[in-house]
Parts: sequence; structure tokens; C-alpha cells
Amino acid sequence: MMVESRENNGPYNIWAEAEISVEFFDCDPMQVVWHGNYFNYFEIGRRALLEKIDYGYMDMKESGYAFPIIEVSAKYPGSLKFRDRAQVKAVLLEYENRLRIQYEIRNAETGVLTTKGISTQMAYDIKARDSCFVSPQILIDKVEALIGKQP
Repeated sequence: MMVESRENNGPYNIWAEAEISVEFFDCDPMQVVWHGNYFNYFEIGRRALLEKIDYGYMDMKESGYAFPIIEVSAKYPGSLKFRDRAQVKAVLLEYENRLRIQYEIRNAETGVLTTKGISTQMAYDIKARDSCFVSPQILIDKVEALIGKQP
């Protein structure tokens, strides 16, 4: 049983959580979540975090940017099974030059850590059709406004 501290909220203390329920189609024949589906769960946490920042996917598109994933990794110290409920936590690690987000997935009932990972996204200017090596000012402003609201 692996239960770790839940206090890691990143350098900016900006994080979000979402709860999921493991569906049958997420599982392998042994009714254990197939390893690749945890990336879908990361996405659920990432969306919650971006919405908290007030810069979700539609906001990105409207501002002229996309943020494709350029790197993702995961470790699986545990597993989820069919019908388990899980908490997906997404924590902002970096935002000025790229978006780096850390994830923790825990069994919602036991608190056991089942998966952890990190994703990296890079801004892409849709109109110019070019990668950006600095995040757009709109993202920086939204994150810094959220940081400023914290005690």
C-alpha cells in the first residue's frame, strides 16, 4: 500500500482535482485499468486545472494558440480497477516558457497513490503556424492574476 503526502501543490500553489469513475472500457481483461488510459485521466485533471486558470482549450483557440503535448511520462506504483473511483490532481509546475503539469491519481476511497506523471506542453501560434518558445502573454497574465489572489 503506497500512501504519500498530498501536500505537494507546486511552486505556485495552483492545482485542481477531478474525480473519475473507472469504466469497463478503460480496463484490460483482468478488469485493471490499461496503462495507456491513465493519460486520459491526466487529461481530465489538466482540463480542470486549465479551467481554474481561466484558460481552457476554447480560450486558447480563441486567443490564437494551441498547446500540444510535447512530452509525457508516467509511473504506476499501484492500479485502479473497474468501478473504482479516483481523484486526479493536476499541479502547475511551469508556465512562462511552457506548461508543465504534474499529476497524481489516487484511489478515492483508500487514498492509495496509483499513478503519477508529468506532461509538458508548448505554445503554438495557430495563425503563424509556428511554435513559441515563450508562453503567450494571455496565459502569463491569467496565471499571475491567480497567484495574486492567493493569501
